[in-house]
Amino acid sequence: MNRFFVNIDNIKDENIIIDNKDDLKHIKNVLRLKENEKIEISDGLDNEYIVQIKNITDEFIETLILEKTDIKRESNINITLYQGYPKSSKMEFIIQKATELGVKRIVPIITDRTIVKINNNKKEEKKLERFEKIAFEAAKQSKRGIIPEVPQIMSLESAVKEMQKNNSFIIVPYENENKIYIKEVLKKTKEKDISIIIGPEGGFSESEIKKLQEIGASIVSLGPRILRTETAGLTLISIIMYQLGDVGGI
Repeated sequence: MNRFFVNIDNIKDENIIIDNKDDLKHIKNVLRLKENEKIEISDGLDNEYIVQIKNITDEFIETLILEKTDIKRESNINITLYQGYPKSSKMEFIIQKATELGVKRIVPIITDRTIVKINNNKKEEKKLERFEKIAFEAAKQSKRGIIPEVPQIMSLESAVKEMQKNNSFIIVPYENENKIYIKEVLKKTKEKDISIIIGPEGGFSESEIKKLQEIGASIVSLGPRILRTETAGLTLISIIMYQLGDVGGI
């Protein structure tokens, strides 16, 4: 069944209104859905409804709530991915797949060895809009209960301050770590709020790792092979969700 997100304000008593232009176009011109057909709707707060299309206009689609389901799509593990900003379209791929895996927030960060240069605010605003759209579409496809947040690009220093303020459990995979493995770290924790920091293509500098160690981050190895930046984060998310979350069954 096709799934769509609406703002909580669009839910009125027994009716839900779909007025997102892209969704209207998709429903009418791509899916060619008609009145009386059923779709799924989420309010972005992990509430889910089965609805029947009542009325299709050029400005909105009115639906009737048939059932509010008890299915909860979201994991009890709250993962924020701080991703070293990679070049080309890798960030788009990372956002899409991290959303599918259940990450709650995806933050592009600038580190010492980030190759991408941020020197055009308007261009970056357009990129952020693109990132948000990718998260939105991936959330629909994977039937998430929420849409992950993709905030403005920030420096590693700002990310560190944010993590300290939120008192989250910080995990940093590092290619030069060969004693502490992710498996043993996860065995010892019952934390539900986890921040992952992934370096860009060039990895972290030694000074960055030292700063992260000073704030109590767990610097870990993911194994004997070196993973690309777009692989490392997704691998770590999968491991965490399997060990502590809901991937593979609860």
